[in-house]
Order: sequence, then C-alpha cells, then structure tokens
Amino acid sequence: MTERTTPPIEEPARADDFDEESFPPVPDAVDLVVETAAMMSVFAAERLMRIDLMRREALRETIGRADATRDIVERSIRLELAAAMRITEYSAGRLIVQAEGLVRHYPSALAALSAGRITEKHAEVLVDLLDEAPQELRDGLLPRAVTLAESEPVGTFRRALRGLIETAQALTLEERHTRAVAQRRVVVEPGQDGMAALWLFGPAVEIHAIHGRLTRMAKTMARAEGETRTLDQLRMDAAADLLIDGATDHLPAEASGIRAQVVVTVPALSLLDGEFTGAGDPPVVEGVGPIPLSKARALCGGDARWMRVLTHPETGMVLSVGRDSYRPPAALQRLVRWRADRCMGPGCSMPASRCEIDHQVRWADDGDTCLDNTLPFCKGHHLVKDNTDWRVRQVEGSGGAVVWTSPTGRTYIVRPERKVPAFTSHPPEIRQAAGAPGAAPPF
Repeated sequence: MTERTTPPIEEPARADDFDEESFPPVPDAVDLVVETAAMMSVFAAERLMRIDLMRREALRETIGRADATRDIVERSIRLELAAAMRITEYSAGRLIVQAEGLVRHYPSALAALSAGRITEKHAEVLVDLLDEAPQELRDGLLPRAVTLAESEPVGTFRRALRGLIETAQALTLEERHTRAVAQRRVVVEPGQDGMAALWLFGPAVEIHAIHGRLTRMAKTMARAEGETRTLDQLRMDAAADLLIDGATDHLPAEASGIRAQVVVTVPALSLLDGEFTGAGDPPVVEGVGPIPLSKARALCGGDARWMRVLTHPETGMVLSVGRDSYRPPAALQRLVRWRADRCMGPGCSMPASRCEIDHQVRWADDGDTCLDNTLPFCKGHHLVKDNTDWRVRQVEGSGGAVVWTSPTGRTYIVRPERKVPAFTSHPPEIRQAAGAPGAAPPF
C-alpha cells in the first residue's frame, strides 16, 4: 500500500517578501521596438538561408552542363522567387546575391544577423561593399566589418567600411585612379516635361568642390529678401549661370565671390620624396575619402582654395580663447570641424563643413570657447539638443567623443573621425631617466 503525504500548507506571499532587484526591469516602449527589430533580423537571416538553399538545390541539375543552361536556371529561380514573394525580379535578384554572400562568403556576418546583433540593412551594405573589394582583402576586412556593423548606425557603418576598404587598397590607389580618370565624361540624360539631367563623371575631389561651391552660393542667395526658391533650385540656377554665361556678376556680391573649398588631410612625411613616401595613413579629402598621393601633393601646392591640415604638430594652432570671444576664431572652427569630420549627432552623415559650431556648456552658463567645449552639429541635431530632453556632453579626455543621453535614459556614444595629435619631444622613459618633469604639454 502506498502512503500518501499531504504537503504542508504555505502561507500566501506578502509584497515585502520580494526583493525588487531580483526582477528584471519592465521593458518600456523603446525596448519593445528594439526587441521587434531584433526578431526581424533573426527572420531575415532565416529567409536568406532558405533562399540560398533553394537556389543551390535548383542549380544541382546544371552541374557539368553548359553555362547557357545555368544562366537560364538562374533566371528561372529569380522569376519564381519574385512571383512567390510578390516582388520585382530585381528585388529577388538582390535577395539571391545577399543570400549567397552571407551564407557562402561572410558567415560571421550571417551569425550576427541571426542573433539580432545587426540589421538586415547592415548585412546588405556589408555584402555590397565587400563584394566590390579585391578577393584577397575580404577575409582580413570581414572581422572589423562585423564589429563595426554591430556597433554603428547604418550610415556611419557604410562610411566607415568604405573607408576601411579604400585604406586597404591605398597601395594601388594611384594606379587605379589613373585608369579611372581616363573615363571622365559629361552626359545628358533626357527627362520628362521638358527637363533633362546633366551628369558629370570625374575625380571625386573636383565633383565635391563643385557641389560645395554651388551649395554655399545657394545658401547665400537664399538669405536675400523675398527669395522663395528652394536650395536645390538655387543650386541649379547658380550652376546654369556659371556654365552658360561663365559669370556671376548679376548675383549678390557675397554669392558671386564664393569659391570652392575642400579640406585635405595629408601626413606630413608623405609630402616628402624618398623613404617616407607612402608612410602612415593615405591622404584623405573630407567627404571623399583616400586620394592618390600625387593628387594630395598637387592640392598642397599652395592654392589658397584648399585648407591644408597636416598630421604633424603645428605650434600656431588655436585651441582656446576662453571667455574672450563667443564666436570661435577661424582656426579653432577649422580644427573642430576637421576633428569631427561629420555632425556629432548619432548616425548623422552631414559633413562638418556644413554644420554649426555649438558650445557644449552654453556661453550664457559660463562655457568657454575652446576645443573641449565646442562641437559641430547639423541644424536638426542642434535643435534637438537645445529644445528637447536629450542631454549631450563631451567625454573628458576622450579626444572629442560625445555621449547623447535620450529622454528614456539610453546612451549613445559618437566618436570623432580623427584625433588631435599630442606630441612629446622624448619618450616618457627617456624624460624620467634624465630627471625631466612628466608629460610634455600637447603641441
């Protein structure tokens, strides 16, 4: 006979028996959105894996057959996928390329997508850019690319990965640029309703300089009393005046005198011939990326239109004017913009040259006009910073990193593209051996 025992009767738990810290925090609205986004990444990875499996199964029949047969089967696969998913064949083709790239070539990126650590858009950018890189560079670039994708917004990630690829190819940039320049051209594309497009294909430095000059002219013209044209319309009208008449005499004086401005950063030793040629990082143009050394030397040849920033210390650099001036002097403005390269808003890609210089601690609250208290923000992020519950602070000693704290308490770190170099005359161990004081001041 089996004995049955009656379990003891437990007293109801009371509210004060529980420790609040033992329970996870209740998710807020942003947590729920992020959770859904992570689930979408997981499902996107699963979809891509199934697409690649479908394609490989269909292609098994073509093994050993002519290439023409394989092409027909590929087209058939694309058509069926498009019809089944009710999307265009172009979109289906893009999915097939993404699936093959992640499954066969970039498995660590697929793993990150499957775990919800990156978005489908990050994965798409990674495949597109790495597929364009030389085969021998891809394996070395992949770990850094995945790390960037897991930590950066899509726009920042695209820019950073493109920079990584271009820097890795810097040794062959001169030769590739020489070949590419031979393809420069001007093309007219007809439009509708009496419109057309003028398409310029040429060196990126010149194209950015053209666009920059037109933008500055348009912004100047937009300030005129009674002006109603949009910035795009003003840019187009200024371009037509310059190309057709070759003059801007009829424009306001402040607009007609505007010239192109481009910022080029060149390691100082790279400007020298001999053993230091190609030493260190490649020359970089703001908004463009790495450029051939020969191009950089030409830009640094003395033309006043180019702002030259050397990564060698320049003792005349203005770092602070304290409370003597609200408006940062020109040298400090250039340094602030050069260091950041972009708007310091999370994920923003607005070039720093088109941003406003903002005091972190407001001038009215006794903030200084110095490098550690000034940052470039686009108009939109400047308005958000000053008129919402977002809090923004520059991390002390970080070289310009900014922490944005959202109204829900989340933090997002934005780091500048470059660091202002601090140089010492001797390594610390040599100074200490000689009885010299500690760290030498920067510059």
